[in-house]
Amino acid sequence: MQLRRTHRLALLFSFALVTCIPALSQDAPVKHGRKYKAPPATSRIEVTVLKKFNGKPISNAAVIFDATLDGKDQGGLEVKTDPEGKASIDVIPTGSTVRVQVIASGFATFAEEYVVVEPTRTIEVSMIRPQEQLSSYQDNEGKSSSRKPGVQEPVRPKTQAQPQTTAPSAPQSTPQQPPTTPQQ
Repeated sequence: MQLRRTHRLALLFSFALVTCIPALSQDAPVKHGRKYKAPPATSRIEVTVLKKFNGKPISNAAVIFDATLDGKDQGGLEVKTDPEGKASIDVIPTGSTVRVQVIASGFATFAEEYVVVEPTRTIEVSMIRPQEQLSSYQDNEGKSSSRKPGVQEPVRPKTQAQPQTTAPSAPQSTPQQPPTTPQQ
């Protein structure tokens, strides 16, 4: 009987110990590596690229998004416009400053900074043809420097072509072969 009693006490003690361990572990913080940090809220930005002179969309224009949040660079992304002239992106953190740059063939580059605080932002860009570049510098003749619009070729000084005098070249000699004798 004594043996049964000690056996029961041991069983009761082990049961109490097993039920108390989870209660003790709830008070202690459990560490499983890094603490999960939810990603920041993002905004959707849609850019529509149009020709200023007729309002038609420009397809295949490069739209570059460069975002900064609290002075930290969030990276740059480039998206091409579709046939309707639209490019959209939805990974820009809300509250960030975004520089939107649009590059299209045959048009002047557009760049502007926007502060994105709303969940959806629509931007319309009207592209213009390249204009004449103005400068406060002067060229070599004392006139104000200016360049014509469009692609410029470098200015190369014109030199007068001098006639080339060439020495008469020696006639080219052909290697002589030894005379052949008829075989008998």
